[in-house]
Amino acid sequence: MLDEAHRRLARGTDVVVGVVECHGRPRTEEMLDGLEVVPRRQLCHQGASFAEMDVDAVITRRPRVALVDELAHTNVPGSRNAKRWRDVEEILDAGIDVISTVNVQHLESLDDMIETITGVAQHETVPDGVVRRADQVEFVDLTPEALQRRLAHGNVYPPETVGAAPTDYFRPGNLTALRKLALLWVADRVGEQLHDHRNEHLDDQLHDPRPDHPRAPGADHPHSPGPDHRRGRGIDPRHEHGTDATWPARERVVVALTGGPEGDTLIRRAARIARRAAPVGELLAIHVARSNSPSGGSPANLARQRRLVDSLGGTFHSVVGDDVPGALLDFARGMDATHIVLGGSRRKSWQSLLGPGIGATVAAHSGDIDTHIVAHEHIGRGRDTTPKRSTTAPWRAIASWAVALLGPLIPAAVLVPMRGGVALPGDMLLFLALTVGVALFGGLWQAVVTAVVGSLLLDYYLTAPTHTLKIAAPGNILSLVIFVVIALAVASVVDLAARCAQQAARSQAEADTLSFLAGSVLRSEGALPALLERVRKTFDVESVAVLQRDGPCESWESVGSIGPNPPTRPEKADVEVPVDESLALVLSGSALPADTRRVLGAFAAQAALVLERRTLVAEAAEARRLGEGHSVDTALFAIVARDLRAPLAAIKTGVSGLRSREVHWTRTERAELLATIETGADRLDQLIGNLLDMSRLRMGTIEPLPSDIALDEVVPGAVARAARTAVRVSIPDTLPTVRADGELLDRVVANLVENAVLHTPPDTPVVVAAKAVRDRIELRVVDRGPGLPDDAKDRVFEAFARHGDAPRSRGVGLGLAVARGFAEAMNGSLTAEDTPGGGLTMILTLPASTTPQPNNPLPEPTS
Repeated sequence: MLDEAHRRLARGTDVVVGVVECHGRPRTEEMLDGLEVVPRRQLCHQGASFAEMDVDAVITRRPRVALVDELAHTNVPGSRNAKRWRDVEEILDAGIDVISTVNVQHLESLDDMIETITGVAQHETVPDGVVRRADQVEFVDLTPEALQRRLAHGNVYPPETVGAAPTDYFRPGNLTALRKLALLWVADRVGEQLHDHRNEHLDDQLHDPRPDHPRAPGADHPHSPGPDHRRGRGIDPRHEHGTDATWPARERVVVALTGGPEGDTLIRRAARIARRAAPVGELLAIHVARSNSPSGGSPANLARQRRLVDSLGGTFHSVVGDDVPGALLDFARGMDATHIVLGGSRRKSWQSLLGPGIGATVAAHSGDIDTHIVAHEHIGRGRDTTPKRSTTAPWRAIASWAVALLGPLIPAAVLVPMRGGVALPGDMLLFLALTVGVALFGGLWQAVVTAVVGSLLLDYYLTAPTHTLKIAAPGNILSLVIFVVIALAVASVVDLAARCAQQAARSQAEADTLSFLAGSVLRSEGALPALLERVRKTFDVESVAVLQRDGPCESWESVGSIGPNPPTRPEKADVEVPVDESLALVLSGSALPADTRRVLGAFAAQAALVLERRTLVAEAAEARRLGEGHSVDTALFAIVARDLRAPLAAIKTGVSGLRSREVHWTRTERAELLATIETGADRLDQLIGNLLDMSRLRMGTIEPLPSDIALDEVVPGAVARAARTAVRVSIPDTLPTVRADGELLDRVVANLVENAVLHTPPDTPVVVAAKAVRDRIELRVVDRGPGLPDDAKDRVFEAFARHGDAPRSRGVGLGLAVARGFAEAMNGSLTAEDTPGGGLTMILTLPASTTPQPNNPLPEPTS
């Protein structure tokens, strides 16, 4: 904001500072030099004086541009407005432009997400609409690493005022999530601006009385409101006025799929078109199903083609519409597509007499969207018309035909005794009701039979002359014909509605199942049994198994099963869903209809992913174990050849000197030699201890004995043994106990303190502090050394790791590796982060004890 102010000031713009919060940052205060600052207004609240922006003074000064910092700021009680953004609105109403700043965490629409991410509730927010009304929004991006460096250097908060809260809030995970929210919010606004700009352009074209001029003289400016100004009201002017223009911001290729076998060819052709537009090409696949046949197309083909689209980086969309070309074009224009890819028609040659096909219709009405008709081997072969197997139960089919044939006898038996008392239209209504009931119970053809039989009975028993099929009155002939027509029409509608309802219910069940698959996260080997159990419950079968074999000639092996007596071979199963030549999902207990294959195929694909992940995890663990073992073995040889030799040489030199009879040593010299021997022995003992600890960690023989431990009982002793310089320990008396192994915890603290002392200047104390964070206890060991770059904060915990040009006399790089291994063995963690103001902070996190603490208050201190 201040950079922009100086740029405009140099350009001659009248700029003043309404309010800028420096927060003690020298760089910010320096950038105020040369800018006119409007004095603030002093307000008193609860006996204290506060400075707030003087809105009246800014308006009286009447600059061209006013700088107003922290848009979401809450004013001191007693101010004219409770929020600073209200002050900004007054300044804007006075005709003064405002440049302001706001952080993403203060946007009102993101408040709940911010609290979820950071754990901190924001008490100062600004409505999104206020920010969206700005003429320009500039996104000032800073990487989490850069912001942490600024924090560590004291550029955000003075080092002496930094506590644990800022470093907790500015964790890399929090900063990355906040950065993503900001990027998405700004990207959404950019999309809105593109949409508005396109509509303004179309408005200009639609209201231009002269086609050769971009805007007619006297026409309203697109930003000026008017009775016909419809931007922002959900009305797309191109639709309202019949304009089919698109505004492509990138190359978007839409491929139309029918569920036929040619879909794979079309998808790959469309992907090649999109790839030529890289890096901004986008592939979108669409399947349009007619409303009276929601599952149009082969489910197996569509499932396979969906996976192919996903593998090529595209997205799959499914819409319902009776006008397939219209639905396809609406989708393409709505997505601002630049290309539409369709397959050549599969219709027979004689079917072209019935009208143009979908491809010809789309090409004729696509406008400025390029249309590609792709040849394939199925052109002109017709569609698959194989009738689907009925899923109606046999008993219901028999009963429905019996009702269709015998059901009309019931109303005839009721109406014959009442002949003459009820008019013919009334008789027809009773038979019509029966026809509707048969359509619901049996289907269309059963209802047709009922209508025909009913019309014959009406003619024979209830139409004069009776007991004959002759009809005396011509009007009765017309009534019977109308009855048959209405009965057939109503029966067809009822049958269609019943089938659509069944299809909708089945589709809903499939959608629920597929949503379960899409939302499942495969994080452990236990995911496979859970998946198979879901298959067993969904399809109501006895047992489910996943069979695998190494090759076509190898025998099948079960890699997971649920239920009694699962199939051991595909041919022994009632249902088999092959994934590939070596993997199959098999079910036993009942045969399933063919239309369940789509969902079963999704389950089989998910099972294959589980197995693939299991294999990859095992291979990665084995490779990691081998790699770590190789690195440790190599380092061990280096230590034996290098680091063990130095203390042994010092010890041998000291002992040899003391034993020598040729040299007479003074008391001071003898003390120095004994000190050298002791130092070498201590270093050798520490080195061997770390090597043994690392060996125990590698072999997995560390077995912690957890108990409730008070940190103020363990930390001082470990600090005293590890450091000969000043270490400041700050552990609250009210801190809960931790659940840890006392011996391991002592070693961890000692190693951390020793590492901190090695890297801290002699005149600067190391700080050891602890606090409770929810159900965990954090122990921080803070040094003021040179610190570490971000990419080395994890590597420093590796065995034998040294950073940069650290001298060998500072250790062999095992202390932190052992400390992290012991911490993780105690169900804790050990991480590193920058110390505000410079240095490195080691954070040991351990679980707090769940045992209730005795309520023994400490005695009051005496003066």
